[in-house]
Amino acid sequence: MVAVAMAEESERGVRIERPNRDKASSKATRLIVIVLLLASAGLMIIVSIGGWDAIEGAKMVQVAYIVVYLVLAFFVMRWSRGVLPLAAALAIVLLIFAAVSTPAWYSRDADGFTDPALPAGVLGLLTAILVPVQALLIAFAMRGFAQGWNVEVERREDEPRGRPQPAPA
Repeated sequence: MVAVAMAEESERGVRIERPNRDKASSKATRLIVIVLLLASAGLMIIVSIGGWDAIEGAKMVQVAYIVVYLVLAFFVMRWSRGVLPLAAALAIVLLIFAAVSTPAWYSRDADGFTDPALPAGVLGLLTAILVPVQALLIAFAMRGFAQGWNVEVERREDEPRGRPQPAPA
């Protein structure tokens, strides 16, 4: 069905442009969101592996969170604007979890606790770093959502590229 519609458009001499994707600010925002999603997933992987023995519960939730962040990064790479609010919402939840769990990692540095694979202070620092990373992810995901990456403009092949020209009087 899509191929038929595309064939009809090319026969009529119509091309689809996405002007908001060509802007430097849109490209920069997209790149920043991808980097923040990948950095968040990387930090979560390090904290999960380094503290696997000391983590009490919700291990599968952490693994699922990592997988979801990687999938979101893939979709943002493909200019999918619809996943940006989901990324921001998940970042809010992760920001809260990271802010609450950071002091717990530092308190594990005392005697009587099982030692995780990485020192508890390092895991606390990495968890604390997740808080501002998530705040940035929320801000840039919402900025990207407001940029309108999904806007499409139909142009005839004979029209110049750029803004539409007014019709002659």
